[in-house]
Amino acid sequence: MSALEPGATLPQRVFTVTRADLVAYAEASGDHNPIHQDEEVALSVGLPGVIAHGMYTLALVGTAVAEWTGGAEVVDLGAKFTSPVVVPAEGGAEVEVGGTVKSVADGLVTLALEVTCGGQKVLGMPKAVVREATVRA
Repeated sequence: MSALEPGATLPQRVFTVTRADLVAYAEASGDHNPIHQDEEVALSVGLPGVIAHGMYTLALVGTAVAEWTGGAEVVDLGAKFTSPVVVPAEGGAEVEVGGTVKSVADGLVTLALEVTCGGQKVLGMPKAVVREATVRA
């Protein structure tokens, strides 16, 4: 493990999101909105298909941050939900999380992130701030 330095590029993480993941997340979170499980309902409200929970997508970002920083304390994690992650019935949707170290000051490391699915940004202005960060190669 080595210290994170400003400008360092973090290795891209790819997460495959399946419909089974959405069912499990709904059970864990209590969010049983049918747009996350029922194709017909999702289409009827104008969505392109079943979509992942926004907070599940953000949780994947948290997983990447934990891996990059060796489980450092997360002080801040946030983003705007800008585009849905459409999850097909067969296979899954690949969510890609990458980033760079924006700054290191006063024991805090700010990470500027990019989160995409199918080449499209799905989270706007995602960032994380951690304490005592180290990167895993």
